[in-house]
Amino acid sequence: MVLLEKYLEEIGLSEKEAKIYLALLKFDSANIQEITNKSKINRTTVYPVLETLTKKGLVSEIQVQGKTSYEAAPPERLETFVERQKVVLQEKSDRLKDIIPQIKSVQRESGERPIIKFFEGRDGTVSAYEDFYNLHEATEKKGYFIFNRDLLQDTFTEKEHARFRNIRVGKMVKPNSIYTSEKAGDDFATSGVRKKIDSKKFPITSDIAIIGDKIIITTLGGNVSSFVIMSKDIANTLKSLIQYILEQK
Repeated sequence: MVLLEKYLEEIGLSEKEAKIYLALLKFDSANIQEITNKSKINRTTVYPVLETLTKKGLVSEIQVQGKTSYEAAPPERLETFVERQKVVLQEKSDRLKDIIPQIKSVQRESGERPIIKFFEGRDGTVSAYEDFYNLHEATEKKGYFIFNRDLLQDTFTEKEHARFRNIRVGKMVKPNSIYTSEKAGDDFATSGVRKKIDSKKFPITSDIAIIGDKIIITTLGGNVSSFVIMSKDIANTLKSLIQYILEQK
């Protein structure tokens, strides 16, 4: 009996629903008192449980000699119940795709304490970039970047550059960038809004990327390390600064 109760719980019934359904199967029909005695569940609890079982199509309310009694649906009805659970679960799964972005939009509001992660060394930095590009929301279509193109090319392989670029392109993130370059040139594989500044007058020795409320800041050159920051306030401030510079003639 205990094993049957556990199985019924596994397919979606509560512990009390399972007990009462199995208790009712022992009767052609039973009144509240009989159900209470057989299931060992108190009378006040039995009523709402019978109501939920009725909604699930596993119990019917009938009148016997003018008195209310209940009867369990045949066990075959459990197949219908499970099939309906599958349909409901699929509907919930389909809705979840639309709901998740809405939930995430309120996940970290302005003014919350930033989350900061530190990655040391070149390998750690590569992992930091992979996390940064893979975890940002696909709904965010603008990325903001400050970088020294020469140092980036010296620090990372072309294969690594291509992997990060492909993730960004795959999520249709359009770059809005401020950069310096003396050796690497000014041709880019993807379109975007970019502004080159004088590297001697305004040296850039770090790489900064912002997408949504996530920021990655990487020191380039000899000692490579990265900070990944999650903060709407910091992200929005950096975006504003970059956008301001891009708009200057």
